[in-house]
Amino acid sequence: MSAELKSEIKQMIVERLFLDRKGVKPTDIEDGANLMETLGVDSVELFEIVVGVEEDYGVALAEDEFSIERYLTVASIATLIGENQ
Repeated sequence: MSAELKSEIKQMIVERLFLDRKGVKPTDIEDGANLMETLGVDSVELFEIVVGVEEDYGVALAEDEFSIERYLTVASIATLIGENQ
């Protein structure tokens, strides 16, 4: 997992969830931090991250492969993208 990929994911999260309006910058997000706990991401916002990963990286999981844990941290999202590209 490259640092560049993680940086892109953080930027996507900030943009899609409008976190900049709350003063959150991509550099504020730690790779291993649980997004629900540290940023207060709810299930609707988590779905927006899933859509972002699908649209930006072409990663779409079948229903039986989907797991919320794969989207809880920047590191886990980067791993998911790496495994599916």
